[in-house]
This record gives sequence, structure tokens and C-alpha cells, in this order.
Amino acid sequence: MSASSLHRILHVEDDADIQAIARLALEGVGGFETATCGTGEEALRLARSFHPDLILLDVMMPDMDGVTTLRRLREDPQTAAIPVVFMTAKVQQEEVARLRGAGALEVLMKPFDPMTLAQALRQIWAGMAPPE
Repeated sequence: MSASSLHRILHVEDDADIQAIARLALEGVGGFETATCGTGEEALRLARSFHPDLILLDVMMPDMDGVTTLRRLREDPQTAAIPVVFMTAKVQQEEVARLRGAGALEVLMKPFDPMTLAQALRQIWAGMAPPE
């Protein structure tokens, strides 16, 4: 897996303003193809049809939180292997450890810098690549 193979990102966020800023950051600055949804249930459906390379997942959402959404993604053979990066305003060390323990590749802080979000995701993706 190389950094150049990261093209499609599913962004799951219940706040419309954050959705809009992230879309600009990911598509306009980063050049990614993105799909956006606002709930965990929508994310489960969209992950199966959009086939993202990576899911950028909000932690605190109504009805189904990010950790539950990730668990449900892992239960589905079609979405089980999709890497997930959590995005949260709660970045205390214990919370970050809990989210990584739940299966997140990484945890990014909100608010985020729209000019550096795409690069941060590319760096995380590149860190997944096996050494050559």
C-alpha cells in the first residue's frame, strides 16, 4: 500500500458546517474523491456502495456513536478491512488510547486545520505501508 493509492474518503460527521469545511479540505486542497454522511447508519450503507480507501469518522454522533459504527463496520466482511481515522474534540491521552484500542488507525483533533487535513491523512496512510 502506498500513499499514492489513497483516493476515496468517506467522511462521517453530523455537523453540517464541519462537513462543508472537510469537503473543501479533502476535495479542494487534497484532491480526494469524497462522500459525506451524517450518521453511523448512513456510513454503514455508504461504505458498502462507495468503497472508500479510508473512513474519517466522528466520535460523538447521535443515535450511533463512532465507536459503535466502527464495530459494525468490522462485523461486515465488505467493510471490515477499511482503515478508520477518528476525529474528535476529546483528545485526552486516555480517550485517544481507547479509540486506538477500538481499532482506529489514528485519532485527529477537532477543530482541524483545513489546509493540513489532507496531508495529515496522507501521512497516516503512508505509515500503514509495509517497509520495502
